[in-house]
Formats: sequence, C-alpha cells, structure tokens
Amino acid sequence: MPISKKVLDEVALTEEEYNLIVEQLGREPNLVEIGLFGSLWSEHCGYKHSKQLLKMLPHSSPRVLVAPGEENAGAVDIGDGLCVVMKMESHNHPSAIEPYEGAATGVGGIVRDIFTMGARPIALLNSLRFGPLSEPRNRYLFGGVVGGIAGYGNCMGIPDVAGEIYFSRTYSANPLVNAMCVGIAEKRKLVSSKASGKGNLLMLVGADTGRDGLHGASGLASRTFEEERELRPTVQVGNPFLEKLLMEACLELAETDYIVGLQDLGAAGLTSASIESASKSGSGIRIDVARVPRREEGMTPYEVMLSESQERMLAIVKKGCEDKVKAIFDRWDLRSDIIGEITDDGLVIIKEGERVVAEVPIKLLTTPPLYRPKAARPAWLVELQKLDLTAIPDRQKEAARVLLELLASPNIASKEWVYRQYDHQVQVNTTVPPGSDAGVLRIKGSKKAIALTVDGNGRYCYLEPRIGSSIAIAEAARNLICSGAEPMAITDCLNFGNPEKSDVYYQLEQSIRGMTQACQTLGIPVISGNVSLYNETRGEPVYPTPVVGMVGLIEDVDKLCTMAFKQEGDTVFLLGGSGRPDISASEYLELVHGKVGGMPFIDLDLEKKVQQCCLEAIRAGIIRSAHDCSDGGLAVALAESCIAGGMGMRGKWKTNGRLDAELFGEEQSRIVVSVSPPSAKALRALAEQHRVPLKELGVTGGGRLTIKDALELDLAQMADSWKNGLQRAMV
Repeated sequence: MPISKKVLDEVALTEEEYNLIVEQLGREPNLVEIGLFGSLWSEHCGYKHSKQLLKMLPHSSPRVLVAPGEENAGAVDIGDGLCVVMKMESHNHPSAIEPYEGAATGVGGIVRDIFTMGARPIALLNSLRFGPLSEPRNRYLFGGVVGGIAGYGNCMGIPDVAGEIYFSRTYSANPLVNAMCVGIAEKRKLVSSKASGKGNLLMLVGADTGRDGLHGASGLASRTFEEERELRPTVQVGNPFLEKLLMEACLELAETDYIVGLQDLGAAGLTSASIESASKSGSGIRIDVARVPRREEGMTPYEVMLSESQERMLAIVKKGCEDKVKAIFDRWDLRSDIIGEITDDGLVIIKEGERVVAEVPIKLLTTPPLYRPKAARPAWLVELQKLDLTAIPDRQKEAARVLLELLASPNIASKEWVYRQYDHQVQVNTTVPPGSDAGVLRIKGSKKAIALTVDGNGRYCYLEPRIGSSIAIAEAARNLICSGAEPMAITDCLNFGNPEKSDVYYQLEQSIRGMTQACQTLGIPVISGNVSLYNETRGEPVYPTPVVGMVGLIEDVDKLCTMAFKQEGDTVFLLGGSGRPDISASEYLELVHGKVGGMPFIDLDLEKKVQQCCLEAIRAGIIRSAHDCSDGGLAVALAESCIAGGMGMRGKWKTNGRLDAELFGEEQSRIVVSVSPPSAKALRALAEQHRVPLKELGVTGGGRLTIKDALELDLAQMADSWKNGLQRAMV
C-alpha cells in the first residue's frame, strides 16, 4: 500500500476506507487527496456513525425555514418578517488540550455559523462539564474554559445569557464544551452557503492561513485521546477583534446582491468550506492554493487545504462584482483574495500555480461510508437500574442539613462566579439575565421576546439513555414554559464515547430514539445540531450526554415570568407530578449517599399537559412565578424561588412515603408556581381542565423556609450555601 499507516492514522482513515477510496477513484490517491478524504470522511464532517440515526428526529413545523444539513445553522420564523437562526457545536477535545483557546475558538466558530447566514448574533449560551473541582487539573480546565468563553464573547460584543455547568468524575479527562449562538435576521435576506453559478468566484477573506488546527476535524475530533500522542498543534488560536471586523463586513455584504453564497472556514478549513458548498449545488470548483495568503513560510498545498486557522470566510462572488466586494472588505481593513472559481464539472481541482495537486469528484468526497454498528444493551446497566433504593437510609431528621449541602453542590449552586465574567447586558436586549430558568431577550421594535435555554443530564442518560434524553428535551421546554415562552425549535449537541463499541452505540441510538419521542409528543422540531463522538480517554467514555438548546417565543414581553417569589402572602402550588416520588438518578443519591443508580422516569403525555396548563396560566396573568423542579428536587426548587425573591415560605403538606424522596427526589413534570390568593381558584380550574395534578404547598413570606415536620432554614443560610457553593468548591 503506497500510503503508510502513519499517514492514514493522521487523517483517521482505516485501511478498509482507503481501499474503498482506491476502488471508487480508480487509482491511488496522492497525499493532498488523502487529506481531503480524511477530512470529509471524518466523523466530525461526515457523521459516519450517526447520520442514519439522526434521520429519526423530526425536522419540520410551520415555523421552520431552514432544517438540519441545509445550511450552516437552522432558522425558525418568529413573525413580522423576522427569523431566529441558531446552532450548537462542540469544542470538547481542543478544550481538553488548551482550555482557553479551545473554548474561545469554539465560540468563534459557532458565531461564524450564524453570521454566515446573514443573521446578526444576539446571544451566546454554553453547556459545560468537568471533573470534580477537588482535582487541580479540573480547576485549571474549568478556569481556562470560562476565561476563553468570556474573552472571545465579550470582545465580540455578544451577550452570554444562559447556560449550564455540571461536574462529575466521568468528565475528568474529557471535559465537554458545547457552545450555542442565536441570531436574528430578516427572512428574505437569509444568505445561502451554496457555491453555484459557473464562472462565479471564490474569495477568501480574513486571517492569513497558518499551520494551526491541522487535522483538527479528522484527527482530534474523530478519534479518542491517547497518552502518547501530541495534540497541541491541532488546537486553533483565535482573534476575536478580527472576527468582529469580519462579522460586520459580512453582515454588510449580506445586504448587497454581490454574492451568491457565504461560508465560514471551520472544521477542515478550506477543504470543507469550498467542497461542501459546491456539493450543495452540484457544482465543481477550481482552487489555486498559491493565491491563499499565508503567515508561515514553506506551507504545502496539503497544509493550506487542511489548516483550521480561525477568522476566515469564503465568499462566493458574482463574476464582475469582485471589486465591489473587495471594497467592502477593504473598508473593514480585511484582506481578501480571489483563490478560485465555480465550474460545472462536479470536480474539485486544486492547483499550486500551474501544477494540479488534486483532482477528485466532489460527490465522492462528500459521500463517506455510513456505519450502523451492533448496538448491545450493556450488562452493567441492569445492575445499576436495580439498585435497592429501600436500603438507602432516609435522612428525614437531617433534611435541613441535606438541603444546605445540595444548595452548595457545584451542580446546583449559583453559577454567578462564571456568568459575571460574561457581558450579558451588551446590545441592551437582555430582559432576564443568566441565573433563571431561561435567558430572555427582547426583540427590538416589537413587543416580542425570545427565551433561550440549554439542558441535559448525563447521569440520567447513563442510567437509561432513551428516558434520559426524553427528559433533556422535556426539561428544556419546561424552562421556556416557566418563562412564559412557547417552545419553537431545538438545536442539539450529542456527546458520546467511541461509537464502534456496542454499548456506546446502544447509548447513542437509544438517546436519539428518546429525543425523537419527546420532540414528537411536545411538537418541537430539531433544526440544527452537532454530534461529538470519541469522547473518551484511555478507554473510559464520558457519560452519554445529549445537550439540548431550545428557543421559545414570548408574544408580549410584559407577560414574561421568572422563578422568584413576588409577593408576601401568595399561595404556592406544585403543578404536575406523576405521583411516583423516588430518589433514582438524583443528585441527592450521589452527593449524600455516594451512589449512582435507579431508573429515571417521565410520562411525556403528562409533561405536555403540565406545560400547556402552565403557559396558559402565565399568559392569563394567573401565575406570578414559575420554577421548574429538576436537580435537587422540590426542596431545592422552593429554596431557589425563595432566594431569588428575597422572601421565605411557610409550607405544610402530607408526605406519602419517604421524606427524602418527597423533598429531594427528581420526579419529572413538576413546576413550582405562586399565585395571589384570589387567583388560586382560577389556577385550580385550569389544572382541572387540563387534567393536571395540583397540590397546595404553602404561603410566601417571612425570612425562613419552613416545611412543617421536615425542615426549617433561614433565608440567609440558604442564600449563603447557594451563592458561594461553587467558589468554595474551587478552593
């Protein structure tokens, strides 16, 4: 075999795949061509192990304008001629190696996905997971990632309005860094990424090309970590100030009719940007790498095509308009160069001056082999699910201490230490800042607002991937509902281990089935997303962690809702609940008893009714506050509403069964709401109409949270544990 195993390993191609390339190409590929195949057939670009599964997810609704795979991001109609453009992607492996630059360039990449469609980015969100903060390496990764997100996003002037952070030993060697960006655009001005029109020109704009990021898509994001492999050269280096100029220039260009398409250079750099754009229109392309501006001497065509240098865009310029386009970029002090043209022969031909260095059919490059490995339910899952919960002692006499311990847990405690480093008020659209169930942004020039959230729970999915993934969808929607928003669309990031292992593929397949079931029941389509596989080190995978980003619409921003108790003397209710309280899969079970086990549960039909009832009550002005019951259970939800509102609550209700399950169990489909006493009757009637359980919990007021015969805590005690828990864990 002319190509060595070392070369194949660098681009993450198997010998079988190489032989398939030879067979389909009809000859041996050269090194540059191998680089093209390695990138576009990589897991990161080609979705070899997930594409067939992803077809299960629902992608359509009356609001959907752009579905997955059509463009760089999904788009959904919000009325008045406007649309929301949204996407989430991972930068897990780069962040494990260089946390600051890995996270920063993750933000830069997802922002480009949005403005390449002609949408102005208006919000960032992130979902982060690390190992325990008791370990110095994890504290280093945590601080670096947060610094990278803040450094890039703040310089770009895009508010970071919501997110989530979890800590578990499973993420110690492989943190998860998922970045989401949301933009606003006029529907009629959405820009395509298709490279079409014979004779139209390819213009590269932005940063010069260097050797940073080589093999990022094929090598770093498409295989597991190995101790002996040096991966630092695969991590890109970002320049947010340059990207800010690039964003403004591209948004100005999108207002003209000088271009037919726009594409960012992300994973696999120029290779992916140019070839995938041509593939979408069935065109061909010719590129002269000698015209690509470089910041390093002696770069080969292979390196130029595979470089993942940041802050670069590819504009597909109408022939004859190149001077006008260049003038726009010149005005923003950006270098731009014509590097090629569109053809109609379906080939990618790469030249260096007059020398042809690669010639391959584009369809061959963009049609990787798809795999459907054997999925096997792991035997160890049975034992975990059968954990004898009756043998776990009920800490009912220590309920107050347990609640303080939960409030101080890094998984539950306030993340203010993190989000105060982000500028979440820039652009002055933020109506509900980070720390609530969802971030809320007003839409300028209207009464409308959008609510945004990201959610996921790897522990649930580890114990039962199908149900855990359904819960991730349901909880994200519930968070939007609690804000008074109607869920519209989903973007996701599916983080799993090595899919070639039967137990990991089982987790992936079952998770997508669970997401599909929840999406169909709740009527929410998936419009974009990302799959991040091979998240494991030395054979140990992370928890299966599907992360759900969701956007919802608030028609009247004056009717938004938050979790804070608003008025003393209001009646507090628990809306929903399946009547199956237990401590399965809970933060309480792991934190207090050191066990992960049991079986998460959700009734999706009940979930739908609870959400519909709550949203209707908020819109009718019946509900004053609403807060989702999730991590830490009912007691934590009540404490958080007390802390946010600066007032206590006097509670009294009959406990059925274990007190710890009642207080700290994470039963789904529950929302804590507060209403004025005169509105209680209306809420009861609405709950009865929707056939949703409703349980009176108590009355707001005072400076303590009191639950008769269970616990009593000062508001100041709870606030201290919750507000300072994360920082104390970092010491």
